[in-house]
Amino acid sequence: MDILVNLQAFLATADAAGFSAAARKLGVSTSVVAKRVTQLEARIGTALFHRSTRQLRLTEAGQRYVHRARGVVTDATDLLSRMGEKGHDLVDHLRIKAPTSLTVARLADAFSAFQTQNPKLKLDIVLIDRPVDPVTEGFDIAIGAFPHSFGGVVDEPLCALKRLLCASPAYLKKHGTPKHPRDLVEHRCLSFLPTGPEWIFDGPRGRISIQVSPLLSSNEGHVLARSAIAGNGIALLSHYLVADALRDGTLKPVLRDFPIPELWVKAAIPERRRNAAAVQALLSLLKTSLAPSL
Repeated sequence: MDILVNLQAFLATADAAGFSAAARKLGVSTSVVAKRVTQLEARIGTALFHRSTRQLRLTEAGQRYVHRARGVVTDATDLLSRMGEKGHDLVDHLRIKAPTSLTVARLADAFSAFQTQNPKLKLDIVLIDRPVDPVTEGFDIAIGAFPHSFGGVVDEPLCALKRLLCASPAYLKKHGTPKHPRDLVEHRCLSFLPTGPEWIFDGPRGRISIQVSPLLSSNEGHVLARSAIAGNGIALLSHYLVADALRDGTLKPVLRDFPIPELWVKAAIPERRRNAAAVQALLSLLKTSLAPSL
């Protein structure tokens, strides 16, 4: 158990960037945390922190091992909690990467319900709008719709993500309605930063790729939706973001004969964590909450 508590001290110190803050987090004295880290460094034969009177920084070795150490501590904690389990309460600490717009619109409620159902769980939810390798960046679950795959990672499909072009009636009246994707180069376009300004369509003769010059780019879909409703341009957006606006006529679909290819929202999980009870429970809830599509 000395190795486990020493690893916990190392992680707390890395997260807090100091022994004192780590000690408060762990509920022990500063000297105890410093001693545990020193013991760990002696065991592995290398320094994990650069120490100075002003700051504490991870060494190259510390940066290399911090994510793996987090995985070891998480696995050990999960095992110990299962061995001592007397009921059905889940005890774990999950680090979750999730996309901003989807979390604000849908996942926040799912995460809240999950923690209500499992009050002993600790959750770290980090909003990131780029592909993430959960192994190297220390996540238990990385949710996203990017097609990237990583070694040592299992991809669990959650739901289809429908997307479309839309604009306000006022914009279309003023600027005209495009008839073909190539017409978009003459229009004011609102683009989602993570997927970029290359817009792809399914046409009657195959895929069509158009490079637009966005008037507005943002990594937050609600910003683009509000701008489209205000009449600022044509936006490529996920359907769940604009479903209400489409129903009430505030926004109108554009280029319906040239649909946007669906993406799939998936959860990327390190192989060593795929069978953890808390991970499986969260996956089940997410599939129920998001199915069959967004």
